Amino acid sequence: MRLKFVAPLLPTLVEKPPEGAGWIHEIKFDGYRSQIIKDETGVRIFTRRGLDWTDKYRDLAKAAAGLDVESAIIDGEIIVLNDAGLSDFGALRKAITSRQHDLYFVAFDLLHVNGHDLRDMPLEDRREVLTEMIPEEQRIQFSQALPGEASAIFHLAEQAGLEGMVSKRRDSKYRSGPSTNWLKAKCYTVEEYELLGVEREPGKPAFALMADRTTGQYVGSAFINSSHAIRERLWKRVQEHAGPAPRGMKRPATLWVKPGIIGRVKHLRGDEDLRHASLQDFRDEEPLPSSD
Repeated sequence: MRLKFVAPLLPTLVEKPPEGAGWIHEIKFDGYRSQIIKDETGVRIFTRRGLDWTDKYRDLAKAAAGLDVESAIIDGEIIVLNDAGLSDFGALRKAITSRQHDLYFVAFDLLHVNGHDLRDMPLEDRREVLTEMIPEEQRIQFSQALPGEASAIFHLAEQAGLEGMVSKRRDSKYRSGPSTNWLKAKCYTVEEYELLGVEREPGKPAFALMADRTTGQYVGSAFINSSHAIRERLWKRVQEHAGPAPRGMKRPATLWVKPGIIGRVKHLRGDEDLRHASLQDFRDEEPLPSSD
């Protein structure tokens, strides 16, 4: 029987992970959500949206073909690890085209095996079957549950530089689409970006528009919730440093600035663009060293 792609269960973003014995907690990996399907026709690997990317993941497809099952649908994440052993989203995109041997598939759920649909089984039971399928030290790995209290796990995840954690109800069934049976709590990080301008409209919060310091590319906006003194100092500096709008950007309520103002932004870790971002402070960029 040729198995069909199953739309994934999507976790709900929360500020803090849930406490209690009814949950298991896993690392949130910074990669591509993917689905491996093995059946009598071979192995196929699908993206989160159901695109067949088997040709892009040749080595992983070969590894999946070696799993000791006749048929299976496995939910997981394709990742690349950096030198610190953390999943690295930037390196992942390069590895897909040039370094297939660096790709790993981290399996965290099993939807179907050997003719049996497991989606109505409790999560714990599905994972128990899954862990028996996954050989050790291979390209396909099992996402282990993290021991301990949720708050302590989350603190360690932040300290370790991880993207966050996912908490799942032990007794939950697998249902495609958004669900509160899986909750993801992301860690925040603070980084510096170049200020492009400040968007202010009457009766609305003010936002700082930020760009990547290396490429100059717009990465998103950050809510200005700093102290009153910082907000006033920033607005004064923006007026003094006013400049033309960057090419292609049209936002009528924005006062644009010349390059040279650097903002410290707190934002969710693990996204290319800024999400849930707030401006903490700003400074003038240091002048370049003299060549004398």
